[in-house]
Amino acid sequence: MTDRKNEHVPAANFIRNIVEADLAAGKHASRRWAGRPGPAAVQAEAPLDAAKIRTRFPPEPNGYLHFGHAKSICLNFGLAEQFGGRCHLRFDDTNPEKEEQEYVDSIIDAVKWLGFHWQDGVEDNLYHASDYFDWMVQFAESLIETGHAYVDSQSAEEMRANRGTLTQPGKDSPYRNRSVAENQDLFRRMQAGEFADGAHILRAKIDMASPNINLRDPAIFRIRHATHHRTGDKFCVYPMYTFAHPIEDALENITHSICTLEFEDQRPFYDWLLERLADAGLLLRPLPHQYEFSRLNLTYVVLSKRKLIQLVEEKHVEGWDDPRLPTLVGARRRGYTAEGFRLLMERIGVTKSDSLIDYSVLEECMRETLNESAERRIAVLDPLKLIITNYPEGQSEECHAPNHPLKPELGKRAMPFSRELWIEREDFMEEPVKGYHRLYPGNMARLRYGFVVKCTGCEKDAAGNVTAVLCEYLPDSKSGTPGADNYKVKGNLHWVSAAHAYAAEVRLYDRLFKVANPGGRRGGDPEELERDFLDDINPNSKVVIGAQLEPALKDAKAEERFQFERHGYFVADRVDSKAGAPVFNRAVTLKDSWGHGAK
Repeated sequence: MTDRKNEHVPAANFIRNIVEADLAAGKHASRRWAGRPGPAAVQAEAPLDAAKIRTRFPPEPNGYLHFGHAKSICLNFGLAEQFGGRCHLRFDDTNPEKEEQEYVDSIIDAVKWLGFHWQDGVEDNLYHASDYFDWMVQFAESLIETGHAYVDSQSAEEMRANRGTLTQPGKDSPYRNRSVAENQDLFRRMQAGEFADGAHILRAKIDMASPNINLRDPAIFRIRHATHHRTGDKFCVYPMYTFAHPIEDALENITHSICTLEFEDQRPFYDWLLERLADAGLLLRPLPHQYEFSRLNLTYVVLSKRKLIQLVEEKHVEGWDDPRLPTLVGARRRGYTAEGFRLLMERIGVTKSDSLIDYSVLEECMRETLNESAERRIAVLDPLKLIITNYPEGQSEECHAPNHPLKPELGKRAMPFSRELWIEREDFMEEPVKGYHRLYPGNMARLRYGFVVKCTGCEKDAAGNVTAVLCEYLPDSKSGTPGADNYKVKGNLHWVSAAHAYAAEVRLYDRLFKVANPGGRRGGDPEELERDFLDDINPNSKVVIGAQLEPALKDAKAEERFQFERHGYFVADRVDSKAGAPVFNRAVTLKDSWGHGAK
């Protein structure tokens, strides 16, 4: 990837170009919209659609959204925003055995968190595919009536055997030429619940010799005796996704149906189905058109639903909102920003070419947005006591630090200064290495926002470990006073007052996997070797420490983000933080620590 830092020109987006051309040509200008989804009978007398385009984000509510979904969300909602259109949030709940309300709620929450909305004072475009089941049955009956669908009674094994291969045509089902009347009767009885699951299936009647296997009489309705989380037991036949998806788009007046590349081979059936239904007078033209783009592929993560489920169920992570998981709920808990995701999607663009995006690109987008928004605070993550031997015991005073160096309007905050402070353990060396400018006996350094101190020695325990650093301060060297300019020192240390510090749990999160392609083959692997992605889990992906924080952080509210100076960007955990007792998660370090083989 090229370095696009501080570059604000959007990357290539071929779908944006298509939309612009369609609008210039007036391709969708004749669409009508009754203010709600519906077939031709609902839309025919309605006014022209005020939305110039309509897109949709159609998740199946059977899991938590991941980073790949964020690309689709940003693309669909973003195009609607840019071109004066509407984007619908539609739950594709056609599978009664998998959907749960828990997932519906989490998806709604994730889309809102990313900053997108489907409702305003004019329209509310939240829909469910299950709302259209009656119309889908009606459309299936129309296909039967016009000779474009039939009830097949083969077993699943027989259908599979007769389907053919990529090089061999399929064979017609022995039930393919049933009469319209017989097919109508069987389909009605399927709906009435007379048959067991799998006894019959309704198929489109297209071409068993088609070179596109998806056109070899695809299944469109199957029997499922299962309770649906919204429609209950009203239905015992359910549409297949490839049948439901184009119909949902058409009922909702979608102009640009945007999918990932694996649906490209399904587009001929998408078009075939909508044309048949329009010919029957059930849908109005112009019809929706499907476009495909490459999905998001990132290094150091797995986005496979199967692998994510395995990580959760086998407790390699601590639930779907674990900050190490590439789920949106996990990213939010980690402290990633919605703005960062939107910036990433703008930077990588939209193409039809598969490419692998380095995880550092995502992290850099997070750093950029957090650098703009996060106020600064002081945290000592590996505390070592510093004692200022010439500062009066029991006394304290205020030092002042800017809340945000790029935003002076945010003002400054007071930080208490006292005789005993916490500093980072790495900021003291009894025997310094060459080029070390922090504290060592005889050296001077500035306590950031405070005073210059001179190290006079240290205290040790019986094992020889340093337990405290001893210093003297220069009273006329306080930052912000005229005397501060009299001292030129190279070391600049951060600190917190020991008497006032907030002792907190801090979780240092890092990448969940230690290699770019978890479970992938590596150079030199024997041909027979199959790697397990679980073996590539980073054992240091979560380190929990006790830290000493400046007292202002004790009042941090859940999801408040800060830059801990010198360390990175952190967030008050949205689950475990309590009023007056926040727990902090590291979102991202200040600099990329994974580049050039650093890890």
